[in-house]
Amino acid sequence: MKPSFGLVLPFLLPLIAAQVPHWGPCPEPAVQPAFNLKQFMGRWFEIAKLPAQFEKGRCIETNFTLKPDNSIRVVSSEILKGELRKIEGTGVAEDQKNPAKLGITYSYVLPYSPYWILATDYVNSALVYSCTDILRLFHVDFAWILSRKRTLPDATVERAKDIFTNNNIDVSRMIASRQQGCDKTL
Repeated sequence: MKPSFGLVLPFLLPLIAAQVPHWGPCPEPAVQPAFNLKQFMGRWFEIAKLPAQFEKGRCIETNFTLKPDNSIRVVSSEILKGELRKIEGTGVAEDQKNPAKLGITYSYVLPYSPYWILATDYVNSALVYSCTDILRLFHVDFAWILSRKRTLPDATVERAKDIFTNNNIDVSRMIASRQQGCDKTL
């Protein structure tokens, strides 16, 4: 196993450069009970996140739209170097018995990545978690605090971080997202 891991590691390092790998497999946090996918649809703004190499801009938001086949149209956008950039993907509820565990992909050739809704009240905030195991030796994770508005009270953000922490998710590196001046820029 050591030779194959040694061959794979150089290819994995660039993919996880902005992330902090953690030893062991992904945690299994509890997700939103009785999750209502239709109520979750709509526009969400990123308030805070674990750093991600694919999110470098500001004014990051995602719009979820339920399609007739029950898949989800996912359109994420950010402003980077003064330019509005958008990417469209597809989401699915991978297990109909547990619809808070979504999978999202932004490419036809890539598998669905976990996109688990840990908590939401549907009208103010949502906590989302994603994690990928690498050979079950370590994992790379992502966490987001989302809001229906461009801001959330500090107390709400702190409660959100506590929920992540209570689910064995390290948010010590979580950073605030830049949501200022978004409507004036473009």
